[in-house]
Formats: sequence, structure tokens, C-alpha cells
Amino acid sequence: MKVGQSSVLVVDDNEVNRDLLARRVQRQGHKVTGASNGFEALDMMREQPFDLVLLDIMMPEMNGYQLLETLKADKKLRHIPVVMVSAVEDIESIVRCIELGAEDYLSKPFNPVLLKARINACLEKKRLRDQEQAYLKRLADEQEKSERLLLNILPEAIAERLKQGESTIADSFADVTVMFADLVGFTKLSANLSPAELVELLNDIFSAFDDLADKYGLEKIKTIGDAYMVVGGLPTPRKDHAEAIAEMALDILDKINGIPTQQEQALKVRIGIHTGAVEAGVIGSKKFAYDLWGDTVNTANRMESHGIPGAIQVTKITYERLYDKYIWKERGIVDVKGKGPMRTYLLEGRKS
Repeated sequence: MKVGQSSVLVVDDNEVNRDLLARRVQRQGHKVTGASNGFEALDMMREQPFDLVLLDIMMPEMNGYQLLETLKADKKLRHIPVVMVSAVEDIESIVRCIELGAEDYLSKPFNPVLLKARINACLEKKRLRDQEQAYLKRLADEQEKSERLLLNILPEAIAERLKQGESTIADSFADVTVMFADLVGFTKLSANLSPAELVELLNDIFSAFDDLADKYGLEKIKTIGDAYMVVGGLPTPRKDHAEAIAEMALDILDKINGIPTQQEQALKVRIGIHTGAVEAGVIGSKKFAYDLWGDTVNTANRMESHGIPGAIQVTKITYERLYDKYIWKERGIVDVKGKGPMRTYLLEGRKS
């Protein structure tokens, strides 16, 4: 089919009438296909696209009314404009066709000039509709892409609140568990990597951590260099947040051993966990970020920075929540910067 050429289907059980109409439409520069009954026309329309249907009313088996009604009930075919061409001239027939969804109505014998005008008007209307649908699809695709990007940086519940028009999002949570995981010796390791190799390695590591966060229903907050921060118990509160964080921490120790490096140097991670209250909210107007603040965050960070490579250090508060479900080793009193002496525990495994 030539560029700009429209495809027209002529449906009429009378071969003479069908051929006469087809020739007139072809003279206007359109590609014409003929169908001798409604069932044949339906099969054709389901197999190939048409821009317009010229439909006779009085046909055996399936008449024009029935075919028109079937077309307009089909989501894939209802957009095709239909012009009824019939010797039936009573007003009731015309009204019925329009009510069933026909674009126009022509009486036989048809006026060639009027036929051309009606066809061109219908085709122009379809062209504009097709343009509109293409534009709406592009708009929907862009909106979907924007929503995916928003969900990549914000929790779903928070993103939904932003879309609903909330300009300031700030919440207090009385009971959550925060974890920091930091790659030990990564600065030294990265000195021997190209920028591409460094990014690829970090992506492999943090993607594995992301999968674990999804697995346990936890909320990744951010990465800071080679450190990873995740929280349980927000933005949707849950009672088992400490246990979920513990499960992820133990899995991280297993995962990190299976990630290869260029120099085949073993990776180690240092993990710190604390449970308590936090403030959470969205900051930024051009680049959104969902972040946490409060002593709980600082304490979890100190548990990591004052921890042991390859170990999970937790505070007494977190230990008391979980002591009966896991295997522990008491580390003792640790002098924590900004906090003073603190009794800490090492999470070593699951009891069962």
C-alpha cells in the first residue's frame, strides 16, 4: 500500500454493486478489498487493518445492522469508521445505524461527489483519532517511565502520597530497625580497578543486597560510597522488623562470599544494627530523596563503624528483641564514639 493510501473494505452481497462501489473508491486513490457477507468481512478485519468500511444493510446470514453491532462491541475493531450504504432510505433505518455507531449513511444510488466527500471526512477523522491515540500512548509510556523512576528512589507508599499532592512528607516512627552494611577494604581494592570495573562490582554487590531487601520486605534508604543502609518497619509499620533485618544481615554474609572480584580477593562486610525511633521524610524539590534522621540512625551507623569485619554487631535493644531466635556471642563493652561505653552482641546464626 502506498504511503498516504487508505485501505477500504466494501461489504455487499451483490457483486455488481460491490464492484461498482469498489471502482469508484479506487479512483480516489484508495486500496479496496471486497467482502460478500458479514462473516467474511469480520474474518478480514481480524486478519488485516482497514481504515474504513462501506457497509450494505440488506444482506443474508448477517445483515449490516448485525455486523455493525458486532464491530462496535469488539475492542480491537470498534475504532474503524463505518459508512452505511443502502437503498433503504427511511429515517428509522438511518437513526438505527447512527445509534449503533455508524459514522455516516449514504443512500443508493449514491452521488459520486457526495461519496468522495463522506469517505474523505471519515478517513480524516480516523487519521486524527490515530494521531491522538499515538500521542496518548506516548504520554502513557512516559508516565509509566516516570513512575518507575520515582519508585526507584522512593517507597511506593511515599511516591503515592507525592502524586496525591502532598508537598511536605515527614513522619515519626517509634519502632524501627536500621542496618548499615559497609564493604571492608573496598577503597584499597578499588584502587586497582578501572572506573567501569568499580561500578560493575558495586552494582553486582548492591543489586544482590536490593534483592534481599525485596525478599524480606525491607526499605532500602540509600548507598553512601561503599556502604548500604536499609530499614525495617517503615513506611508501613510491621512488628517483625528486627527479625527481618537480622535475616537480611545473615544472608548478606552468605552473599558477599559468592561475589567474585577481579583480583579474586575475598570481600568482607561489616554490619551494624540498632532498633529505636526515627524521623523520616522526603527532601529535595528537583531530586527527591527519602531519608531517616535520629539517634537510632546514628547508633546503627556506630555499630557498623565500630564493628568487626565479617560480623554483625547489634545493640542490646536489638539483641533483647531477638535473643531467643538466633545464635549470639556477647562482644562486651565497646567504647562507641559519641555514645560512650555500650554493651554489644554479635549475631552469628539462626537457631533452626
